[in-house]
Amino acid sequence: MANDIELTLATWDYDHVRDIASGAVKPKGIRITHLEMEVEEIFYRFAKSLEWDVSELSFAKYCSILSQDDPPITGIPVFVSRVFRHSAFYIRSDGSIGSSEDLKGGRIGIPEWSQTATVYARGWLHHHGGVALDEVEWVQAGVNAPGRIEMADLRLPEGVRYVQVPDRSLADMLLAGDIDCMISAHPPAVFEQGHPGVTRLFPDYRPVEEAYFEDTGIYPIMHTIAIRRDVYERNRWIARNLMTAFEEARDRSVARLTSVTASQIPVPWGYENAGRIGAKVFGGNGLWPYGIEANRVTIDAFLQYCHEQGVCHRRLTPEELYAPEAMSEFVI
Repeated sequence: MANDIELTLATWDYDHVRDIASGAVKPKGIRITHLEMEVEEIFYRFAKSLEWDVSELSFAKYCSILSQDDPPITGIPVFVSRVFRHSAFYIRSDGSIGSSEDLKGGRIGIPEWSQTATVYARGWLHHHGGVALDEVEWVQAGVNAPGRIEMADLRLPEGVRYVQVPDRSLADMLLAGDIDCMISAHPPAVFEQGHPGVTRLFPDYRPVEEAYFEDTGIYPIMHTIAIRRDVYERNRWIARNLMTAFEEARDRSVARLTSVTASQIPVPWGYENAGRIGAKVFGGNGLWPYGIEANRVTIDAFLQYCHEQGVCHRRLTPEELYAPEAMSEFVI
């Protein structure tokens, strides 16, 4: 409409966001220009230069920025990507690493210390995998090519050994035996291409991840939705209206996923699996809940990991993370 404010929104292509991107779901009072890009480009450009108004953002980078003085962003508790990360550990097929405990005293490669996947992976290693943060050397470099840089202002804990290698890739170092393991959300290209020298630490990772969830109640949140603070301060109502739109888009996606009338999602018994597994993971909170309360266990654990690992400058609470307008809703 003529009086709508215009906002740019950048996300990857998610079914539970697609109806906002297409315009099928419209936030009240807002006209959205949607920018669809790979998440790595979105995160880099928004974290570096705040190039658009509303953005999908790495949860770790979001929390790191919020923990600093005068953060230039706020956000809404929408979690567009959630993935367990035990599948993200890669080792040499002919190496001596057979379990996580074997990594003690070794070298582990990471694309960024502040990458959300590596925060969760290190949290698991430290609290459950038998390897403390200061019992390995951490090597930062690009996954497939040299030159990746660390995007966060880190406060590394005392005793943690962290080196940056600008002229080699993690994949090359792993194959050469110069690191014992690498952690990467995106599988390295050599693994995707079927290189016999690289395998996962947990080839059958799903049972490991299910056991982790049973033990901890943590279903890792990878990405959230950030808003430039200057944009939010001009019209604070946009936080609640955007939140409502994301919820509606998600609900429409869940309806497609769980429909029995027609196979809108091309997976056999997808509707039955979604309902059964969703109930196990989310309990009575519905499929893929947003907001703090339904996700408090995961958020609390992640904020602990961020503080322990020096990704955040101070220990945040869940209530500090998001715009207050997005945290409440009216009841009739």
